Amino acid sequence: MRALVVTGVGAEPTVTDIELPAPGPGEIRVRIRAAGVCHSDLSMMNGTISPAYPLVLGHEAAGVVAEVGDDVRRVGVGDHVVLNWAPPCRQCWSCQHGEPWLCAQAGVPAVARGRTAEGVPVHVTLGLGALAEEVVVSERAVIGVPAGLPFESAALLGCAALTGVGAVTRTAAVAPGESVLVLGLGGVGLATVLAARTAGAGRIIAADLAEAKSGLALAAGATDFLVSDDMLGRQIRALTDGRGVDHAFECVGRAATIRTAWRATRRGGQVIVVGMGAKEDLVELSALEIFHSARTLRSSVYGSSDPDRDVPELAAAVLDGSLDLGPLITDRCGLAEASAAFARMARGEGARTVVLFD
Repeated sequence: MRALVVTGVGAEPTVTDIELPAPGPGEIRVRIRAAGVCHSDLSMMNGTISPAYPLVLGHEAAGVVAEVGDDVRRVGVGDHVVLNWAPPCRQCWSCQHGEPWLCAQAGVPAVARGRTAEGVPVHVTLGLGALAEEVVVSERAVIGVPAGLPFESAALLGCAALTGVGAVTRTAAVAPGESVLVLGLGGVGLATVLAARTAGAGRIIAADLAEAKSGLALAAGATDFLVSDDMLGRQIRALTDGRGVDHAFECVGRAATIRTAWRATRRGGQVIVVGMGAKEDLVELSALEIFHSARTLRSSVYGSSDPDRDVPELAAAVLDGSLDLGPLITDRCGLAEASAAFARMARGEGARTVVLFD
């Protein structure tokens, strides 16, 4: 089968023939129908994260169960499923204490699985490697969804939508009428804007370096769009009676934008870091301003979600029309064009590209 493989930091990903093992006990084979091009995969390519190579990219996808191994109870052949890149073990301390998104066993950057046609062992991103025609995964890594749910929408439920919606509803618990800032308008940032609108936020300020993102932001539900420049902080204060926003969501993963989010938030407000950054990129805050501002600074890992609970809820919201993921998708392509989609993402263009498989 074909898969998008990167061989090292800075290398161009290429479509490569690989062979996967047959499903073992508790494992299933999924035929992928749609997969999103996510910034976390770009982090695997540029060295922000250090996985093992060669690496099959992709972790946000949906498809149809093609084969099941022994002892599989969760799904059957023909079921439509969303892939879950962080399946909780349900046994570790975090899982036992109501925080499955912090599971000690989940989120390993790369797992050895399969080999190229020449016999070279390969790894798969986050245990999935979903930018491929097929995956073989644990049954815990899939969540069943209704067959009527479009595959391109279902794919986004596995990462962008779950992360953005969860950051608003689970991590920050945004209340009706509160003000929100979203910094960075990729797929996750736009999902955060969508969720803020659905939560009934009053003023929703969306900001990005690219002025071209204005239309996407407004379509997703932003009340205001601002270009991220040296005037951003003053403009946000002007829109919030001088106080700053109640909640700022940083969806970039850089120290500079975390600091911008901090300064744009009112005293007593919340700064939620949704973007994943580099370990060398340090955020500096003075002890005095931490005390004086009384702000909360925290991250939102996978939207503070329990995917087994939240993905079906999001799927139902898409089907009943209360959650429209259309504004998140700016491009669709085949697997052969996925490398170009990563290049667009690196340039800050568009939102989500969805790779469609026949």
